[in-house]
Amino acid sequence: MSVKSPFSKENLDFCLKELGKEFRKQNGTSMPAEIILVGGASVLINYGFRDATYDIDAVIMASSVMKNVINRVGEKLGLPHGWLNMDFSKTKSYSRKLIEFSVYYKTFSNILTVRTIAAEYLISMKLMSGRQYKNDLSDVIGILWEHEKSGNPITKEAINNAVAVLYDYPLPEDSIKFIDDAYAFGNIVQLYHEIQKNERQAMKILLELKKEYPNTMNEDNVALILEKARRKQTQ
Repeated sequence: MSVKSPFSKENLDFCLKELGKEFRKQNGTSMPAEIILVGGASVLINYGFRDATYDIDAVIMASSVMKNVINRVGEKLGLPHGWLNMDFSKTKSYSRKLIEFSVYYKTFSNILTVRTIAAEYLISMKLMSGRQYKNDLSDVIGILWEHEKSGNPITKEAINNAVAVLYDYPLPEDSIKFIDDAYAFGNIVQLYHEIQKNERQAMKILLELKKEYPNTMNEDNVALILEKARRKQTQ
């Protein structure tokens, strides 16, 4: 069976099930493994406003055989190379304290435990990343929206506390302004759709620029390139 990209909650579970089976097969049962899903995968599992994700970022605590297991499962299911991204720990939204604020999701094959990230900590991570061209900002609003609907709203104080616990440095200024404006906006549904629209437009701009100027964009300069492109469009 092949798994189509992007990942839905259903085929994500199927991939994790296959990962657990293959890990048990190659590693035996004496040493369990644990994965903490972050980013879009964590949003997908916990909330209904996202129905898919292209990225499965994770913190992986397992024996060295796991890398081979991931590749074997990817080949078996027809997944792209790096379908389970272990490089998340190199990003600025990573924190060694994440495991303390992770939430149990499922265990596969009695050997692979999968966890996700609790709401205000997931928001903190999304704000620390703050990419305007992905789903970071709409995910923040989507999480706030779903908690508001459930009668369990997340306060700005809870987010600030989560940031302070996870990181030894403050949020980017743009993210601080974003979350302040979000709480002041009032209509969270309208805000979600507006931000989602802006993110899609930003991605379209960047894809066009990438075709015109290949090999020039990276994580360090993409925000500046996007800002310049938007200013040029409004002139």
